[in-house]
Amino acid sequence: MKGDRIAADSALTVLAPLVWGSTYLVTTELLPPDRPLLAATLRALPAGLILLAIGRTLPRGGWWWRAAVLGTLNIGAFLYLLFVAAYHLPGGVAALVMAVQPTIVLVLSALLLKERITRTHAAACALGIVGVGLLALTPGAGLDAVGVGAGLLGAVSMATGVVLTKRWGRPSGVGLLTFTGWQLTAGGLLLLPVTLLGEGLPGSLDGRNAAGFAYLGLVGALLAYAVWFRGVERLPALTVSVLGFASPLAAMALGYAFLDETLSPVQLAGALTVVVAVALALPRTRKAQDLPRARDGRGLLRARNGRGPLGTRKGREPVPPPPPSRRKPFSRAS
Repeated sequence: MKGDRIAADSALTVLAPLVWGSTYLVTTELLPPDRPLLAATLRALPAGLILLAIGRTLPRGGWWWRAAVLGTLNIGAFLYLLFVAAYHLPGGVAALVMAVQPTIVLVLSALLLKERITRTHAAACALGIVGVGLLALTPGAGLDAVGVGAGLLGAVSMATGVVLTKRWGRPSGVGLLTFTGWQLTAGGLLLLPVTLLGEGLPGSLDGRNAAGFAYLGLVGALLAYAVWFRGVERLPALTVSVLGFASPLAAMALGYAFLDETLSPVQLAGALTVVVAVALALPRTRKAQDLPRARDGRGLLRARNGRGPLGTRKGREPVPPPPPSRRKPFSRAS
């Protein structure tokens, strides 16, 4: 059934932001300190090159610039701005600023995808922002103009990338992994010169660093982005964007489990609010009795979903039409 398919697609897609929520734990525990651009580059570029080697398909025609645009918006620019915001803002403030992304997706979907804005969609966006605020914002958190600006631009970048991915789709004959590889490679190539000029390469890496980079590249990029773009294809753009609220939930849970962080009642209320926002953003399926009806050739009402005559039960044939009358037509005596 369609409702089961939507639930399965949503459950699979939410795995991507759940994996991304582990980035903070991996970064603090396994990666070398003060190397955000290096982490972003090694997260995107190797995974993209691996997928290109597997797919052995390059963009053609207009897909060269489209892949570059999508890779910049979804990967390169987004990761760079995300790390700038993280360095200038406390984690809670950065998460709150980035939480406006679903609202931007809602507006862009109405403009570019002609999707209707409903009260439920607006409520889901508002509840998500409130939930992330309760979850991540602390009383002593300060604001920084550069950090706030970077966070807002990052949200706009990712939101635009999601909507354009939905609008342009995927070229025929190109697999999902290859399509993901195009974007990861384009984003990684954009980050590479910025990393070399801004940070340079580290003098050495130990086994923990290598394990951390391998996790971010193979799990956090290659697998997670493939699952994410699959969800963008199959689900409404707003639903996919709101599922991203699962990322701070995962970060909170992992911090509690592995970093001895504490959870306050306010944070638990924020987590519950985020779950409600995600539930509101899930697409609804219409029941058969609410669908338009049409009559078939026998005069029976049929639902337009192709499930057969209305009112029939499983294992029973529909009632056949009455036989034609056997009365002889009236004829006038000659």
